Amino acid sequence: MNKVIIVLFIVVAIVGAVFFLNGRPDGSDSTLENIRRATIGRGDLIASVSATGSIVARKQVNLSFDLPGKVKAVEAEVGDFVSKGDDLARLDDAGHAFQVRQAQAALDSAQAQLDQLLADARPQEVAAAQANVEAAQAAVWSAVAQRDQLKRGPTEAEIAASRSQLAAAQSQQKVAQDTHDQTMRCETVTLPDGKKQEICPGLGMPEEQARYNLHAANASLTAAQTQLDQLLTGPTQEQLDAANANVAAAIAQRDAAQAQLDLLLAGASVYQIEAAQAGVEQAQVALEMAQAELAKTRLVAPFDGVVTTVNVREEQVAPPSLPAFVLVDMSELQIIVDVDEIDVAQIIEGQAVSITVDALPDQTILGHVEHVAPAASQTGGVVVYQVTIVLDDVDLMLRVGMTATADITVERLEDVVLVPNWAIRIDREAGQTLVNVLRKDSVQEVKVELGLRGRDMSQVLSGLEEGDEIAAGEVESLRSLFAPGGE
Repeated sequence: MNKVIIVLFIVVAIVGAVFFLNGRPDGSDSTLENIRRATIGRGDLIASVSATGSIVARKQVNLSFDLPGKVKAVEAEVGDFVSKGDDLARLDDAGHAFQVRQAQAALDSAQAQLDQLLADARPQEVAAAQANVEAAQAAVWSAVAQRDQLKRGPTEAEIAASRSQLAAAQSQQKVAQDTHDQTMRCETVTLPDGKKQEICPGLGMPEEQARYNLHAANASLTAAQTQLDQLLTGPTQEQLDAANANVAAAIAQRDAAQAQLDLLLAGASVYQIEAAQAGVEQAQVALEMAQAELAKTRLVAPFDGVVTTVNVREEQVAPPSLPAFVLVDMSELQIIVDVDEIDVAQIIEGQAVSITVDALPDQTILGHVEHVAPAASQTGGVVVYQVTIVLDDVDLMLRVGMTATADITVERLEDVVLVPNWAIRIDREAGQTLVNVLRKDSVQEVKVELGLRGRDMSQVLSGLEEGDEIAAGEVESLRSLFAPGGE
């Protein structure tokens, strides 16, 4: 804790009496050298409470990313002045930007659905819906006809046609088989030198084509035989079930198409509109959340200030335990000092303050008390109150962290009778304050009443008058003033 003391500054009026010491400059009497003398005068008295602290910024903030990630860009360095809203650093935002685009697309889709419900049906939409109903009805008729035909069984003409298809398939298969066999046939010939050699002229592409044609003919023959067998034996239960299922599916498709047409002609219901509106609102919230997450990838300055610390580097992960940036508003500086509980009662908001800074010893800075803490704290076992002092002038070469001494003016008296503190003696047993006054040929001890007291001077309320000569020193030395040759 910085010890706080009462300091009284004395401003002596030019036209008033000046305190002076009457010594023996020639040193003729050594006893007189131990005597201090002065004449009582008038002047101005300023009382202040002095405390020491450090200059701090009124606004200082530690800035960190709310999201983990790799730093993509660092836009500011230590010492840079930045304006409110300026980018300080950015994380890699590719993933978050994609989420924003997805959310925007979902919102556009939900809005389109709502707009469609609110809009009247267009003639071409009604015509298309009616065509869908007609097509679905035709599909129902076709499915019913196929089922009924399956239940009814084949006619003689269908059986005859199936037998004819089977005969044609058998003929095609025989031709394909003969062609294949001919293609695969090989012959042995005698060469001019008398040697025998087997020759297969159909190998290669003709062989592949013959093999494919035979496979296709076999498949057609199998299908024709299966179809005839089914006609002769009648439908199976599985075929009947499948036919019934086809009819049911066709009816359901027709009913859905009819419902769509009816809905189009009737317009959207209140429930549908409310549901669509809720979908739009939900999509809007999702978009705002995605945009908020994207914004967290940017670190921006919350106010105009100077960057004092940077703990991030490009292509590195921002450290979670340190602030990425420290930003200080240098336009408003202040000092926060601890004032002892004995002195704090004298301090109120608005009091003038004279400030000196160790780094600028020749400069006096003005300020004022802005706030006195309502509750006490303890520093080193001593009860203190924090006092905030605002600097009125920040145009000087001031820096955050400089040591400063603040003298808070708590009282000011003008044109009062003053006595030096060295001349005052306190008799604690008698409870009296005494001063030695030189009167003609003797030294008289006078009881005085003091007002405002300080380190150097005190206000005289009674007992002394302007022009009185006072002295202080050892008793024998004071007596020597009036001994023969003393004056």
